[in-house]
Amino acid sequence: MATIEELAERVERLLLRHQELQRTHALTLEQLAGVNAERDSLRSRLAAARQRVEALLDRLPASEPAAEAGQETGKTAE
Repeated sequence: MATIEELAERVERLLLRHQELQRTHALTLEQLAGVNAERDSLRSRLAAARQRVEALLDRLPASEPAAEAGQETGKTAE
């Protein structure tokens, strides 16, 4: 049978471990918040880049694929 002193020592160790886990949890939450903020920022930058690419694509002149192929090889379409 465990004595009162042994039980008190175990409870003390458990309390210390609990405090350590609470600190670790708080740090993990902070890291998660930072990662989420970074993810949101990257998503925003990606959306902006997509919009710029779409705008550039819209500015390209429309041409027929057959005519382009003839120009690339030096042949004319008949």
